[in-house]
Amino acid sequence: MKQFFPYAETTEGVTVRVSVSYLAEQSEPRRGRWFWAYHIRIENDGARAVQLLNRRWTITDGRGARHSVEGEGVVGEQPLIEPGASYDYVSGCPLATPTGAMQGSYQMVGADGSSFEVTIPRFELLAPAVAQ
Repeated sequence: MKQFFPYAETTEGVTVRVSVSYLAEQSEPRRGRWFWAYHIRIENDGARAVQLLNRRWTITDGRGARHSVEGEGVVGEQPLIEPGASYDYVSGCPLATPTGAMQGSYQMVGADGSSFEVTIPRFELLAPAVAQ
């Protein structure tokens, strides 16, 4: 699993896995635009169903400038994830620098009505020309 999703973090029985890909066909370095797609898998290893209500991201570009993004759900959904199940989605991030990073959290609610935050692991955004 690590080779497909190199970034992972578990909070209260919910594991968030991330893989990221640089999209050269959507990037325009000469115009100061780089674009990445990231694939998120949320796995519910707990004993109760959980629902993702909100997301919060901190995006940092290669100059250290931070941008926060908050909103309801992910890709227009507020998925309910049963015990032993997972939910996948793909989204994207443009930057004005060839490097950066993202990290964040999801606000979840359990079947019992309890609310909790699930950590999204920090992952690097590296265009191939600057990848180590």
